Amino acid sequence: MSNVTVIGAQWGDEGKGKIVDWLASRADIVVRFQGGHNAGHTLVVGNQVYKLSLLPSGVVNNKLGIIGNGVVVDPQALLAEIGRIQEQGLEVTPDTLKIAENAPLILPVHGALDRAREAARGDRKIGTTGRGIGPAYEDKVARRAIRLCDLAEPETLDWKLDELLLHHNTLLAGLGAPVFTKEELLKFLTDIAPKVLPYMAPTWDILDDARRAGRRILFEGAQAVMLDVDHGTYPFVTSSNTVAANAGTGSGMGPTAAGFVLGIAKAYCTRVGEGPFPTELHDETGRRLGERGHEFGTNTGRPRRCGWFDSVLVRHAVRVGGVNGLALTKLDVLDGLDEIRICVGYELDGQKIERFPSAPAAQQRVRPVYETLEGWKETTHGARRWADLPAQAIKYVRRIEELVGAPVTLLSTSPDRDDTILMRDPFED
Repeated sequence: MSNVTVIGAQWGDEGKGKIVDWLASRADIVVRFQGGHNAGHTLVVGNQVYKLSLLPSGVVNNKLGIIGNGVVVDPQALLAEIGRIQEQGLEVTPDTLKIAENAPLILPVHGALDRAREAARGDRKIGTTGRGIGPAYEDKVARRAIRLCDLAEPETLDWKLDELLLHHNTLLAGLGAPVFTKEELLKFLTDIAPKVLPYMAPTWDILDDARRAGRRILFEGAQAVMLDVDHGTYPFVTSSNTVAANAGTGSGMGPTAAGFVLGIAKAYCTRVGEGPFPTELHDETGRRLGERGHEFGTNTGRPRRCGWFDSVLVRHAVRVGGVNGLALTKLDVLDGLDEIRICVGYELDGQKIERFPSAPAAQQRVRPVYETLEGWKETTHGARRWADLPAQAIKYVRRIEELVGAPVTLLSTSPDRDDTILMRDPFED
């Protein structure tokens, strides 16, 4: 099967946007299968910079984009994003974008509850974006979600809103936050319905037809494995499964849909928000990585925490995420460092371990065990051939491969789409 699934192999913000954009130029269909508008991709194409949150990256390549049933969709955010992209000269129409008719919707009440709960947590806040993703997924699992198809049935909206508000208004009142009326949410949904319903489609049938026709499908993951609700640094995680196994579930295809799984990892490590980060640097090197790597969140603008590459975490992501090969990004950010460190294990309560513990308190207590490599003074920025890389940079990449148990199949040396070294074509695997 000539499908490719792209997932993050750290905590997100690994530069998936550029890789997905590069792969999307060779795919026929690009599919989002989980997450919401809490994940952002920055795409640089020529002199244009596109910032996407919900739209599949294929829209900048005039490819069919599909938002699968595993995504929670904020209709207001979706329409605003379509408007911004159209202002930049790209067309997004019901012919180029299809949304699964059973995709759950994010309503204003979800964002309000998200923010109220986060404020109530005080020092134990999770670091959510406050955009309602978690509460929307909760409604889906609790079987009270408003789904896209419900917008076409006023009688369904009527009773579903009663059930939804009984739950959410109780929580909001308990948190001392304003509650919502049925009338205001009903007006919100009826006003927005004619604008979003034209994009609704039985997307699983479209994807099955494409599969049977041998078309190339690219599954675009959001966030990353270490933010997976099962396999990440729980509870400091997102509210969906970010691993490649969810590509089929979140799009309406079978378990073999994922094809070649490409994990994206930075040549160092970053994290936004709260939660454990064993290799985090609070010194001048950490500040240098942040400045050179322009480490600010695409959606939130929040500065990212920076640290050395953690091979234990990425090895975990390779194993549970089903990664067949790595795309290593931002190698050029390490140019000029005298030495570069890689975390090869942890020390926990005086014992050396080679895996990341699941228990939250243990996650906070682990201390990194480092291996130090010689840095390089030459530039890797813009390199497009393996032979253009300094010997020490090649040695660094090879050591990462050994430690994480997966080959580096693609190397990115700048935000530009063409500054990419391809060792193995995921679509030809």
